[in-house]
Order: sequence, then structure tokens, then C-alpha cells
Amino acid sequence: MSQSFPDVDRPALDLDGLSDAVCAPLGPYRRLELVESTGSTNADLAAKAGADKVGWSDLSILAAEEQTAGKGRLDREWTAPARSSVIVSVLLRPHNRAGMPLPTQSYAWCSLVAALALAEALGDHAKLRAVVKWPNDVLVNGRKISGILAQMVTYPDGTPPAVVVGTGLNVTLGKDELPVPTATSVALEKGATTDRTVLLMSYLRIFAQRYRQFCDVNGKADAEWPDGTSLMSRLEQVMVTLGQQVRAQLPGGSEIVGQAVGLDSYGALRVRAGDGTEHVVAAGDVVHLRPDEGS
Repeated sequence: MSQSFPDVDRPALDLDGLSDAVCAPLGPYRRLELVESTGSTNADLAAKAGADKVGWSDLSILAAEEQTAGKGRLDREWTAPARSSVIVSVLLRPHNRAGMPLPTQSYAWCSLVAALALAEALGDHAKLRAVVKWPNDVLVNGRKISGILAQMVTYPDGTPPAVVVGTGLNVTLGKDELPVPTATSVALEKGATTDRTVLLMSYLRIFAQRYRQFCDVNGKADAEWPDGTSLMSRLEQVMVTLGQQVRAQLPGGSEIVGQAVGLDSYGALRVRAGDGTEHVVAAGDVVHLRPDEGS
């Protein structure tokens, strides 16, 4: 029997409700556009940001009901049936409280800010215990429920680069609709709500708050926020990779096996090999190993 949801159980996003809740004057976002279908919200938003810097300012949103040619990390394909997922990209032009652009080295944290925000949103409204797998996956019960991809938008005139952060959250996908057997969805995990409008609204609100806190300390992940926490300390609470034996498969084909001991100041994973040597992994696939695989 098919595990997919009938169309009646996949209502459209409430665009008016979203706009009222998250966009100015009551919310922090400057613009929200929703399209019925697109190849990739990240690609579309990057193109819009490149062509119109004024019209697409910091904290502008592009969402879609369906994505047909999305890309995940390492150019892996990511698609979703219509109205089954939260598909959203947010444009960022990171700057501090004084309006000064953040150093581009800090941009690497943007996808982790998004992962943290989504994990918190899933806990708040779906009542699911979500964790972050470095660098930008969100898991529930060991299965991937969301992937996040950030890309930079550069300008030839010297304008500071922008960042597009795309998030895909599996909401009502059934078992036969999952992209891979190791994935899951809010519905399959019996989340307290599968209302995509509620989940997207919560994610966007929390993301804007965490992003602003991060920018207000000049993009320093270990700098203290007003509540006494920091981006680093909050990530350490939800990042399941830390402390694990991992195999880091690097872009050039080599690999490192060791214990994930922390993040460096740019969000890269620090891995301590068996001989005590510490390596910094900035990009690549990370596999969590069982204890008998770590040698």
C-alpha cells in the first residue's frame, strides 16, 4: 500500500498568514515570494539577488510548493512532490549592528545557524528531538529529515557578497516517496503537526533571531549573546557528530578516520586521528562509525 498522502492532506502554504507573521512591519523579513513550482529556490534566489541588490535585501525569502531540480551538497539531486515539504531559501547580506559587513570567513556559519534554527523549530512545534549532523543535515532518530545548502553570491563591483541559505524539510513524505531509505519525514516520525505553514513560520522566526544574534557579535561563533549562550554553545548541545568516531571523505578522494572533537572558528570539523594528529575538515562527507569501525 502506498504511504503517500492524498492531495487533500497537502494543503497549500498560507502566504498571507506567513507574510503577516514574518515580514515587516511586524516581522524581521523584508520580502517573501512563493512560487508553485521551480527547479531550485537557491538558484532562483541567487539569480534575483545578483540582478537586483536593492529589491532583494537582507532577509528576503523565496519559497516553493514544489522543487524539481534542487541540488544538495556535492551536487546531489534533491526533489520533492508538490506540497510535501518545506522548500525555502533566504537571502542574507550579513552585517553587524553598526551596518558594517561581516568578514566573508564568517559566512561558513550561515548553514549551521539554519540547522540550529530548524532543530529548535522542530522541537517547539513538531515535538521532535532533532539533532544536527555536520555540516548541515538535521536528523530525527538517526534519519535525515532536512538538508541545508548555502551558496555565495558575488558582485563584480566590489559589493560585499550575499549568501543564499536553502532548506528542505520533509513533512508529509511517505516511505515510498523518500529520496533514500535513510531519510524520514515529520509525518513518519509522528510529529505533533504536519502543518507546513506553522513549521515554516517557526523556522523563519527562529532563524532570523539566531542570525541577528550571530551578526551582532560580528560573526564570532564563540562570542556570548545577551542570553549568556553563543552560537557555538547552542550547536554543541544539538550536534550529534561531536564526540563520535567518524570517517571524513574529502573532496580529493582521501579520507580521515578519527574522533570529531569540535568545530574551529570557521565552522570546520576538527577530527583527531588515532595517532593524536588533529585534522581540520572544511568540506566533504562525514560518516558516523560504529565502535567496531573506528579502528
